[in-house]
Amino acid sequence: MDMDKAFQVNKDSWNRKTQVHYESDFYDKFAFAKAKNSLNSYEQEALGDVTGKSLLHLQCHFGQDSLSWANKGAVVTGVDISDTSIELARKLSADLEIPAQFICCNVLDTAQFLKRPFDIIYTSYGSIGWLPDLMPWAQMISKLLKPGGTFYMVEFHPIAWMFDYNKETPAMSYAYHKKEAIYEEYEGTYADPTASIQVAEYGWNHSLSEIIQSLIDAGLSIHKFAEHDASPYQIFPGMTEEDGMYVLKNQLYPLLFEIEAKKVI
Repeated sequence: MDMDKAFQVNKDSWNRKTQVHYESDFYDKFAFAKAKNSLNSYEQEALGDVTGKSLLHLQCHFGQDSLSWANKGAVVTGVDISDTSIELARKLSADLEIPAQFICCNVLDTAQFLKRPFDIIYTSYGSIGWLPDLMPWAQMISKLLKPGGTFYMVEFHPIAWMFDYNKETPAMSYAYHKKEAIYEEYEGTYADPTASIQVAEYGWNHSLSEIIQSLIDAGLSIHKFAEHDASPYQIFPGMTEEDGMYVLKNQLYPLLFEIEAKKVI
C-alpha cells in the first residue's frame, strides 16, 4: 500500500482531533495547568528521578506528558506527526513556562532531525499502532539512545487491539499477527465520543514477539517486561473502576504491557 498516503491520512486525522482533545475532560487542561503532571504510576515508577536527564518523547501529541517530564527536571524533546499538535505543545510550553523542544515529523524520521543522543527515550499508550513496521522504529531508538541509556514504553496490550470497538458489541475481528493495515472511519474520538468530527485512520497490530524482537535486533537489551490488568484510562467498553484504575469485568486478558530496555555499552 501507499505508506505516504496512510501517514498523511493519519496526520490529517490527528490535526482534526487535537483541539477536541485539548478541550476534552479526558485531557482536563485545567487540572494539567494546575498540577503540571499527566503521568501515570507505571511510567513514573519505572523512570524515577529524571532530573537533568535528556529525554526524547516519541509521538507526544500536544505535549502534556512531555511537559510533565520537563516539570520533573528532565531536558525534554517531543516529536509528533501532527503540526497542529506541535503548535499547541509549543504554546503550552510557553504559557506554563516549562521549557521543552517540540519537533514536527514522522516518528520514523526522528533521527533526521536530531543528531544528539538521549539518556531516556519514552513512548506510551496508543503509539506503536500507527506504525506499519517496527524495525525502523527500533533502529531509530537505538541510534538516538546513549550507550547505557534507557528506552521505556508502556502500551496497550495487543490482545486488546484484536477487537473491533466500532461495533455495538465489541467483537474479536483482527488477527493477533495481522500484517495488513486496518482502515477505519468513524465519528468522534476516544477523548470525546460525542465530538462532531469525522475520522479516517490506518492502523497496524503488532504482537509482543514483534515488539520485543525488533528492540533486541536493534541492539537493545530487555531489562523489564510486565503485563497488567489495570489501565489508567477507561477507553475500552465494559470497564469498571478499582482503586483509581480501570479493569475489564472478566479480566480474561491483560490491558497493558511495559518494556524497559538498555542500549548495550
